[in-house]
Amino acid sequence: MKIAILTSGGDSAGMNAVVRAAVKTGILRGCETWVVREGYEGLVRGNTGDSPPAHKDLPQLADGVDTQFVDNLRFGDGDLLKNGLGDYAGTKGRSLKGRYIVRVGWDDVRYWLAEGGTLIGTARSAAFRTHEGRLSAAHNMIKEGIDALMVCGGDGSLTGADIFRSEWPSLVDELKSLGRVTESQATRHAHLKIVGLVGSIDNDMSMTDLTIGAPTALQRICEAIDNINSTAFSHSRAFVLEVMGRHCGWLALLAGVAGGADFIFIPEKPPKSPWEDEMCAAISHHREVGKRKTIVIIAEGAHDHELNPIRADYVKDVLTERLGLDTRVTTLGHTQRGGRPCAWDRILPTLQGIEAIEALLEATPETPSYMIGVQENSITRVPLMEAVATTKAVSTAIEAKDFATAMSLRDPEFCESLDGFFATSVLSNEKVLPPAKRMNIAIMHMGAPAGGMNAATRAATRYCLQQGHTPIAIYNGFRGLLDDNIEELTWLGVDSWMSRGGSELGTNRMLPDTDIGAIATKFQKFNFQGIMLIGGFEAFSALLLLEEGRKHYPSFNIPMVHLPATISNNVPVTEYSLGSDTSLNALVDACDAIKQSASASRNRVFVVETQGGKCGYIATMGALACGASLVYTPEVGVSLDTLRRDVRFMKARYNLDAKGKSEGRIVIKNEASSNVYTTDVMTKMFKEEGGQLFDSRSAQLGHTLQGGVPSPIDRARAVRLSLKCMTFMEREWAKIQSSGQSSPRASPESAAVITIQSGSIKWVPVRDMVQHADMKNRRPLNPWWMNVKEMVESLAGRPQLVKLHAWDFA
Repeated sequence: MKIAILTSGGDSAGMNAVVRAAVKTGILRGCETWVVREGYEGLVRGNTGDSPPAHKDLPQLADGVDTQFVDNLRFGDGDLLKNGLGDYAGTKGRSLKGRYIVRVGWDDVRYWLAEGGTLIGTARSAAFRTHEGRLSAAHNMIKEGIDALMVCGGDGSLTGADIFRSEWPSLVDELKSLGRVTESQATRHAHLKIVGLVGSIDNDMSMTDLTIGAPTALQRICEAIDNINSTAFSHSRAFVLEVMGRHCGWLALLAGVAGGADFIFIPEKPPKSPWEDEMCAAISHHREVGKRKTIVIIAEGAHDHELNPIRADYVKDVLTERLGLDTRVTTLGHTQRGGRPCAWDRILPTLQGIEAIEALLEATPETPSYMIGVQENSITRVPLMEAVATTKAVSTAIEAKDFATAMSLRDPEFCESLDGFFATSVLSNEKVLPPAKRMNIAIMHMGAPAGGMNAATRAATRYCLQQGHTPIAIYNGFRGLLDDNIEELTWLGVDSWMSRGGSELGTNRMLPDTDIGAIATKFQKFNFQGIMLIGGFEAFSALLLLEEGRKHYPSFNIPMVHLPATISNNVPVTEYSLGSDTSLNALVDACDAIKQSASASRNRVFVVETQGGKCGYIATMGALACGASLVYTPEVGVSLDTLRRDVRFMKARYNLDAKGKSEGRIVIKNEASSNVYTTDVMTKMFKEEGGQLFDSRSAQLGHTLQGGVPSPIDRARAVRLSLKCMTFMEREWAKIQSSGQSSPRASPESAAVITIQSGSIKWVPVRDMVQHADMKNRRPLNPWWMNVKEMVESLAGRPQLVKLHAWDFA
């Protein structure tokens, strides 16, 4: 099969990761891979001039070697599209002059993971919207022998792809009648296979949790908010930020949650009229309690209930004239689209690109065109036009002023995020709950620090104060509790915690079994009626000990929850822990810099050691995000035979590089993957065995993976999960109070861990968690990401090249 890949519509970070994954997966599956420059416009223009000569610069290989794979691997040398879309003419005879449908090889897409935008170009094609344009596009594809088309773009681009497929038989018949294609060509290309992927920073496509580019755009916005916060605080100013989002307020909403904004405007949920009064009342209240800065975020498509646009400049005037605030406007514009993709905009597009190729290989004339979507960590296939129709229904509902329907068509997380924003941004003097239902809720951090711990604490504190509960901070874990190191948290006191990394409460690994009787006494002394433990495997273990202690200590018969927060992501059952996304971003940033150094040296391999304890999540997913050649994890381990095969693979790979154009390569190693084959040993081994082909260096990232500003995803996830922890404790406390017993006993279900499972949030009693945990190695028994290691090494060509020896080449 010959597969063509194009990007269309607005560019978004992660598009290059899609193209890279599709090219490599296609080659691995025995296909020829082509790219279409300038989107649909490139299909319409096609190719002019002579075809490039067949590539002949291939090594002589031993018998039994997969020569087709090596041919595709050596077809590209990494330069064809590296310097943009100019008239390239390389040593292998390929040229871009007059050519828009271009065959690419394995190395043509190297380095692409770290590039923003789309390197194959995009354009809005008026010609493709016409019948004549689509006829030319079909002719150009048939002329090059293209069997299938993969499109990455927005809903308009995907609609165009589906129309193209539905018209394809009639277009082929018309071309045959005009004599532009032969009978055999018409027979061979009677059907067109199409698959779509959503590239949109707005995250505006239904039936998928995330669109390609949205996480990076959100990160750009939150970086701007974090920067603006410092100057806003210094001058006690108000800032009005306009972000993208014509029909979808996801960016504005999540930025409001993650950035700690005071007020937001989104198309799906206009503020009550007159909205000026509502906004000024909320911000005025915040200022009265001592808040020095104000942040208002507006989606570009924001409007009131009558669909009158709400403009940033008008909001500025309202804040200035009514509240007397020194107000500035910042329009982020296309800075939201640009820059290097964040870790999640490399991982998910890579997985989607792989799935898109599989969908094309399995497609038949009877199957629908699929859109490759995402549900948490699962890659899904959904009927393309069903997703497009649902997406357009949101815009239709907004235009009809049916905002309830518009909100219902968004996914549940969108609605929960909006509720979370109101719960954490609004300061109310009216307590929601009656005094009898108000609780003293303790909050503790445990284990190693992780991004999002402070955001979760901030959300819990503000929810408690809104409901009438008393939020109590326990500083320095159980050690601090024994020392009576506690205090009540305030609304303003946690205001700036959203963007703070580490742990403001302090954290350590001490478990309550050190002196559980004394811990129980402290619970009774301070009258805790609920406790939230935020941390990793230590917090899970502590909750298990507290639940078991209920048999002997009545003060533990209260709702107790664990919110997983650890960069290792080693808490069983749940698919994500707070801090893991922040850590992946730190790893990607470091590896991008390291790979740049390695590639400048042309022939250098870096062995990069990561944290993670005895859980290989960070190493594995980080390897996928930075395009590592090899990854070593504790779950799989390292043997001498493994190292021997890996050295053989590296030699084969460097032998196949175009002369003088070798790529620097990265090997990711978890710190606990082997006690014998350490990072230093591996580095020396690669250096010794590399000979004249390559040398080796090492880099140990250590605690840099724990620090830094929490990612927007970790912040938003912290708010969502923290608020659910609060409502869980309210519900369980009500059950305990209604039991009618003088010394009520809490049910096992009231000591639980909040987990994310396949897109759903589920409560799992801590007792039930044990059967899913490897308690000795402190990790889950069957993590969802285990097969990713195989993907990493497949995308590096290891399975195919491991058979090659240095002496396999003539």
